[in-house]
Amino acid sequence: MTRYLLKRLAFAALTIFAALTVNFILFRALPGDAVSGLKCRQCTPEFKEAQRAALGLDQSLWQQYVLYLKGLLHGDLGNSWRPPHPTVWSQLWDPIKRTLPMILLGTVFSVVIGVSLGLLAAWRRGSMLDRTATGMSLAAYSMPTQWLALLMVLYLAGWLGLPTSGVKDPDLEIAQLLGDVGWWELFIDQLRHMILPALAIGIVFAGDYAIITRSALVETLSEDYVLTARAKGLSRWTVIRRHALPNAALPIVTLMALSLGTVVGGVLVVEYVFSYSGIGLTVVQAISERDYPVLQGAFLLLTVAVVFANLFADLLYPKLDPRVVLR
Repeated sequence: MTRYLLKRLAFAALTIFAALTVNFILFRALPGDAVSGLKCRQCTPEFKEAQRAALGLDQSLWQQYVLYLKGLLHGDLGNSWRPPHPTVWSQLWDPIKRTLPMILLGTVFSVVIGVSLGLLAAWRRGSMLDRTATGMSLAAYSMPTQWLALLMVLYLAGWLGLPTSGVKDPDLEIAQLLGDVGWWELFIDQLRHMILPALAIGIVFAGDYAIITRSALVETLSEDYVLTARAKGLSRWTVIRRHALPNAALPIVTLMALSLGTVVGGVLVVEYVFSYSGIGLTVVQAISERDYPVLQGAFLLLTVAVVFANLFADLLYPKLDPRVVLR
């Protein structure tokens, strides 16, 4: 068990180091920089060179990389290249606080919807219910996230009376400053704003969970211990709930960890559609302005989150299936 844990921790550390190195190289491989992206017709070549020197862009890539690593070792992600050059942490902290609850809510939607559909399909294998649930899962899996988000904006938001942009009602924000509303009203308002983005993410990724859950349950239901439980007279639902579903949880947990990176990619486009001022809109704005420190910080934090999610799944495997440690 100790050797298993050490191997997983070492692999996670190596992955993070490789990710931050690629993260540094990737954006500098793009044409242009923050100075060339300035929308300034009257900027002289001397002014631009002075700006490059102030931002450290006149140094070699190796020197920039060393400074980048030193800053990360001290927990410093650097400063934004946009005036007045705030720290990257200050640029990312508020968007992350808005995006994280939306990702968690979307994950809850996808797990609940997907596992339920997969469970129904496996429970009534070969029936019309199975074919319907499987067809719905495949349809959800094949949907582009931004396309579904646009359909929700056009057809679903008005019917449900939900907002289609922003993270909070401006009137409530003013009322909060005046002390006329409490935290509960603000919480409900922010929840209403994140329901549609989270639902768009949840429906698309629910197809994954449904397909994997059905496949794992169908395989588990053919095991000898399940046949023994059925021979004892237990109902089919009791056999699935007590014996099959716990033993089919391993691929579901794996999918939860592996899909986090894809979920983050879906969040970027969904936030753009809903004008949800989270990490997605911050990244889009930083791309348009070639603000490399903000892009590096955002992608590094997202990468670390994905790596730690996979590490958590690896550490959870021995609890679900002790045979994993012996492999």
